[in-house]
Amino acid sequence: MEIGVLQDVSMVSMVSDASLPVKLVMGMLLVVSLASWWQIFIKLFTLARARNRTREFEQEFWNGSEMGRLAQKVAADGEYNGQMGRIFEAGFREYNKLRNQPGADAADIAESARRAMRASYQREMDELESNMSWLATTGSVSPYVGLFGTVWGIMSAFRNLANVGQATLANVAPGIAEALVATAMGLFAAIPALVAYNHYAREIDQLANRFESFIDEFVNILQRQAYKR
Repeated sequence: MEIGVLQDVSMVSMVSDASLPVKLVMGMLLVVSLASWWQIFIKLFTLARARNRTREFEQEFWNGSEMGRLAQKVAADGEYNGQMGRIFEAGFREYNKLRNQPGADAADIAESARRAMRASYQREMDELESNMSWLATTGSVSPYVGLFGTVWGIMSAFRNLANVGQATLANVAPGIAEALVATAMGLFAAIPALVAYNHYAREIDQLANRFESFIDEFVNILQRQAYKR
């Protein structure tokens, strides 16, 4: 008969019969998990768009497009040309402001363009890295929140045994099972968030390296043009 009782324990009953603190933990983990999945999909599309537009801009830039025309195109529709396009436009705009000034040194012009591009680069990186801290926090904290719910549930299960004359597996197993659901939910929230964070962090680092390489190469081009004035 006791075995039959154990077999009747379902996931729904374990959640509905849990104590209030454990239910609150489960509800919080569910909300955190849904928010994490939302951020995972948003970041997936954001980084895919950044990669595609960076590749398209690199192809157009290195295929010999006239820089003045390309800068006008980026200024007219900076979103379409992506992060690298906006970095390029910031540097070229600064270069144009300084190159016609009398007595301006070529090295100073190039350095000023570099600073403008670094400022634009930092803004773009801040945007790409937005909400990454949410995924990192979810991946690191959720298991402990779930563990708190489990510990609380197990404590409640053993306290309830004090009201039972003879403790059996049928008495204690449902309470422990309910408590362990909190740990499972904590892991369910943490694992996707942590995997996504590591994957996206690597992709963002790769984009950052491409942006920094472009800045160095473009500064060299601008410095050569400045010397030809």
